[in-house]
Amino acid sequence: MKHISILVPKGAILGSLEGSRQLFTQVNEFLKARGEHPLFKVQLVGLSKETPLSGGLFTANTDVLLEDVKKTDLIIVPAIDGDIKAAIEKNHDFIPWIIKQYKGGAEVASLCLGAFLLASTGLLSGRKCATHWMAADAFRKMFPDVNLVTEKIITDEQGIYSSGGAFSYLNLILYLIEKYAGREIAILSAKVFAIEIDRESQLSFTIFQGQKEHADEPVKKAQEFIEKNYQEKITVDQLTSMLALSRRNFERRFKKATSNTVVEYIQRVKIEAAKKGLETSRKNVNELMYDVGYSDTKAFRTVFKKITGKSPIDYRNKYNREAIAV
Repeated sequence: MKHISILVPKGAILGSLEGSRQLFTQVNEFLKARGEHPLFKVQLVGLSKETPLSGGLFTANTDVLLEDVKKTDLIIVPAIDGDIKAAIEKNHDFIPWIIKQYKGGAEVASLCLGAFLLASTGLLSGRKCATHWMAADAFRKMFPDVNLVTEKIITDEQGIYSSGGAFSYLNLILYLIEKYAGREIAILSAKVFAIEIDRESQLSFTIFQGQKEHADEPVKKAQEFIEKNYQEKITVDQLTSMLALSRRNFERRFKKATSNTVVEYIQRVKIEAAKKGLETSRKNVNELMYDVGYSDTKAFRTVFKKITGKSPIDYRNKYNREAIAV
């Protein structure tokens, strides 16, 4: 039987904790109904018997205390809430235990913002990790040695897993169920819990906000210029001339401050405006393409798909109910 330790950090978000517990325990029920033995022993593992969750709105009664779990097979690190640095500090005692268990052969999976607690162990250094797209800038700043892949719903690398934003953790739990219990049980779980199985990308959910929490004023000026003039054709040379900086120096500083190249930033701002148009207006794709400063249909569609994971038409069909009705 595989021992699953679902951690109960102080301030954890109830949904990812209880959702994980429900899915794993339901697998045992499916197997029992077939006359088979249960596959998982699922325990809520905490630093104390009672742990406040979701800003104190709920309290979880843990099955076992951390120091009493000598060995486990899979550790689930649920999403944490509120001030991330404070949350990591409050839950610091989990960190050496996670490291010890991983080195002893356990696998570890972080859900959404649980990635911050997992990254604090150092186990993610040089590895891929997913988290909520809204926390991407903060994560990169805190853990520059981790390869953050904001587009992914799931990462799987050397026994360490992570999931993207919010309820996409359900896809990671299904992925783990498939790995341990097989495809048939994973599909049954997906159907019973009404979860869209095999989702791989969270690109279509991402809202590009630009990274402005830095102190490089010329770069901020360039960002503001791009965001106010995205309808125009903006070039790197135009920006360097405006800021009186060398191209090489400007590009280096821009990438360091924003985690995007200048060209990527321009594309993302334009595509974000096009997305809004597709969500809210009845203009056709070509009209919106011209509105955001593109004149080449193929180039626009290619960049749009790269950034959102969908074609402009598919994106509109997903988010614009009025346009579909027309």
